[in-house]
Amino acid sequence: MASTSPEPAAAAETDGSIQIRRLELADRERGFVSLLSQLSTCPDLTASEFATRFAELAAHGDDHVILVAEDPSAPERQILATGCLFVERKFLRGGGKVGHVEDVVVDAAARGRGLGLRVVRRLVEIAREAGCYKVILDCTPELRAYYAKCGFVEKGVQMAVYF
Repeated sequence: MASTSPEPAAAAETDGSIQIRRLELADRERGFVSLLSQLSTCPDLTASEFATRFAELAAHGDDHVILVAEDPSAPERQILATGCLFVERKFLRGGGKVGHVEDVVVDAAARGRGLGLRVVRRLVEIAREAGCYKVILDCTPELRAYYAKCGFVEKGVQMAVYF
């Protein structure tokens, strides 16, 4: 899921000055939580609350991957985009795996630069490497064309119960 230090250079994707890498504990201070608030309700977490959730998710290992995009050369090193992959282990298909892409958001000031596309494509690649037989996500109707550019096709109907 995450690391307390950056991934080795070979594991992180870099294009120009933007780097796609796994979430780090220090990313709370780089605006990770406030970035998520551009997607949905996301009150700020204290450093302790963030560290606790970070550790819980990290315990899932490669079954829960959170990627972030940042410009490491920028003085503030703000997180510009993020996305998550959760790997569900199934009994179906001989104990197969399904990847779920969640929580994809690009900072409003950084949109139009292809960062979301890069994050989503890397998450799909990680799912393929993990042996997933499919990757699914839910999105609003307005984002259908965007996710089609990422290689997804519309399939079925989403239903939900919220609490």
